[in-house]
Amino acid sequence: MTYCVGLCLNDGIVFMSDTRTNSGVDNISTFRKMHTWEVPGERAITILSAGNLATTQAVVSLLDERSKAHAERRPDILNAPTMFQIVTLVGQTLREVIASNASGGMVADSGIFNATLLVGGQVGEGEQRLFMIYPEGNFIEASTDTPFFQIGETKYGRPIILRAYDPAMGFEEAVKLLLVSFDSTIKANLSVSPPLDVHVYEKGSLKLGRVFRIEGDDPYFQEISTGWGVALRDAFRQLPRFDFPDEQG
Repeated sequence: MTYCVGLCLNDGIVFMSDTRTNSGVDNISTFRKMHTWEVPGERAITILSAGNLATTQAVVSLLDERSKAHAERRPDILNAPTMFQIVTLVGQTLREVIASNASGGMVADSGIFNATLLVGGQVGEGEQRLFMIYPEGNFIEASTDTPFFQIGETKYGRPIILRAYDPAMGFEEAVKLLLVSFDSTIKANLSVSPPLDVHVYEKGSLKLGRVFRIEGDDPYFQEISTGWGVALRDAFRQLPRFDFPDEQG
């Protein structure tokens, strides 16, 4: 399992992903689930992945290969003219990889090859955009009504974002919010774990922004984790006392 979030703000998009993969309690590994591409001054693209690791790695490898190959392979994600066309290409590639794996004699279990992707960024004079791509290759786009997407183990961290999200918040506050969301998920599910990869894309920059990794023993992350637990206990104690209703004779 995994946990990835793309969060749209007025000033840009914040991406965060964990790095744990596992096929059992005794087979745990760390793999990057965030992948980025850029043509400075022209485009910046980020993809977050959840699902079958072989599928997602094959998709990323194909996107890389096709962006560096002959001109006859165009369009690719580094020259497609819009984010919509980029996401369409990524969706087609995902569907192609899943179909290729499933045709190898495991059609009945084709679901094990499934993966879901978040794709966000900006191309040229177009708006910054964020999409979620399903295993079938179709996709939906974030909007003012749905300003963030999660993939993987979403249920534990979602209430945190819903209660505190503000599109006008700064990047620092957004990273802090996502760290709280990830901390809640990590504490509830052993299949999600640091290190956490972060990319902060600044709207209109058309280049990769701050890209960094937060380790599990990072002092700020530890402070957030401890402080959030204390704040929850304090808030709980301040809520009105519950009294049992009087027994009726």
